[in-house]
Amino acid sequence: MNKNVAEYLRGIVLNLPETPGCYQYLDESGKIIYVGKAKNLKRRVSSYFNKEQQSNKTRLLVKNIRDIRYVVVKTEEDALLLENNLIKHYKPRYNVLLKDDKTYPSIAVTAEYLPRIFKTRNRQMRGATYYGPYSHVPTMYALLDLCKDLYHPRPCRQLMTEEGVKSGKYEVCLDYHIHNCAAPCVGRQSREEYLKNIEACREILKGNTGDVARRMKEEMMQLAEELRFEEAAEIKRKFDLIEHFRARSEVVSNVLHNIDVFNIESDEKEAYINYLHITNGCVNQAFTFEYKKRLDETDEELLALGIFEMRRRYASESREIIVPFPVDLPEGYAAQTVPQKGEKKKLLDLSRLNVKQYKFDRLKQAEKLNPEQKSVRLMKEIQTDLGLPKLPMHIELFDNSNIQGEDAVAACVVFEKLKPNKKAYRKYNIKTVVGPDDYASMKEVVRRRYTRLIEEESPLPDLIIADGGKGQMEVIRQVTEDELHLGIPIAGLAKDSRHRTRELLFGWPPVSVGMKADSQLFRLLTHMQDEVHRFAITFHRDKRSKRQTASELDAIPGIGPKTKEALLKTFGSVKRIKNATETELQSAVGTAKGRQIFQKLHETTAQ
Repeated sequence: MNKNVAEYLRGIVLNLPETPGCYQYLDESGKIIYVGKAKNLKRRVSSYFNKEQQSNKTRLLVKNIRDIRYVVVKTEEDALLLENNLIKHYKPRYNVLLKDDKTYPSIAVTAEYLPRIFKTRNRQMRGATYYGPYSHVPTMYALLDLCKDLYHPRPCRQLMTEEGVKSGKYEVCLDYHIHNCAAPCVGRQSREEYLKNIEACREILKGNTGDVARRMKEEMMQLAEELRFEEAAEIKRKFDLIEHFRARSEVVSNVLHNIDVFNIESDEKEAYINYLHITNGCVNQAFTFEYKKRLDETDEELLALGIFEMRRRYASESREIIVPFPVDLPEGYAAQTVPQKGEKKKLLDLSRLNVKQYKFDRLKQAEKLNPEQKSVRLMKEIQTDLGLPKLPMHIELFDNSNIQGEDAVAACVVFEKLKPNKKAYRKYNIKTVVGPDDYASMKEVVRRRYTRLIEEESPLPDLIIADGGKGQMEVIRQVTEDELHLGIPIAGLAKDSRHRTRELLFGWPPVSVGMKADSQLFRLLTHMQDEVHRFAITFHRDKRSKRQTASELDAIPGIGPKTKEALLKTFGSVKRIKNATETELQSAVGTAKGRQIFQKLHETTAQ
């Protein structure tokens, strides 16, 4: 930003009023790149130009500002409303983006002479009242079916006017004969009764099923007292329907009414917000959505945006909002409750459960489209859980294998982006250790591995994982840190008495990193441990097999590698070769060589 622009912007900021309002930042082309609200315009806008408070993302925004506009409003709530409308209209580059690309269905009640009730994804019909949208579509259909079974709103799409009904323009259709409609279009049901039924449907769609059921029960009892049993029986049928619906709906409290509940989960790029509306103790509305972050927005800022957006969308006038922490909302907007126990805490926990499930589902969906995204997520989990300075893109694991010190070997496996890089696997014959000393063997292998990588100037791992607990971790640390002066983080996978992976250890002194045994990350680390163990055991078996084979066959003159390979391929083991007849050996390797092998083997046996 050049000096002239800085002076121009400073002049605007110094003359801003100290009142509620909305401000807009424009770039050099005159395009709005950010919209914000403020209780005090001057104080809020000034904070953006305070270099001590700037984050990297805010610094980038300020660098592109070339002009500032503002609108003064009377109240904080007006500022919030104006900000919301401006963001939707201009979609500024640096404002959070509400990712609401799915058009969820709603229920519409039209304003016609004979109103209709139906599902729609278009909320632009003039005069209509909308309920929803419903992210859980079965709930919407259950409400529509309940209205249909109780009150039979007309299912036809025909536009019906007062003149048309009075002039007899319409005819009875099949829906009347199959009891889906009471035919108000031809006067077989009065308009007054039809509108009364539509009003009852509105109460059901608002979630006031308890009030509807109570009125039904009162009407049923009154009809029974008047000995009008057939009419009472019809009311009872409807009462049973609505009670059955209430029994199947999500009942969360017997006392709470007209309350909004919000919870939030976020990561570096997205924030997920869940909204529940409670009416008469039941979840009447549930919706989860996400914001794509643009600057370093806090959970408090994003939750405030989400609360305003959802309450406006669902026309909620609840006077109480349950939240996980206090948020900055306009004075008098609604009472905030941060519950620690009781019925309201259960509601907050239910909202948290919904938002965590939504986040998990979105991540799973993204991982199906981009499998590498799963690896990045798991690497971030490892980085967060262990407090690593960077993503563990390159991980190495070590394991030893021997039987009472015989044929001692070790193995190193390499994982790049959590995928095995088998070309980088390495096998080691233990050279300096005599007897079964796992710690000394591990020291030798780690020393050889990283001394060579340093000499070759090859990349070092971001994390070393020992196949073992504190002892193995310590000997690796002694080599990498004390001898080679490398700062490579070291973790350990400890096993229980049944040789099953029990816990992940990290730090010094090592402590257990809490991790659920059924989590994806724990299963991944167990797979990595199994892989290094498999590689080490396979190498050990091959070495032992070669040694055993050598002790039996290599002492026979005339047997080279090809002859030995042919014999083992034919007979499968040294024991079977020794038990074979001369003719069988000749068939495998030729007459002269077969006779020679047979004689030498049996000379040895005779001795």
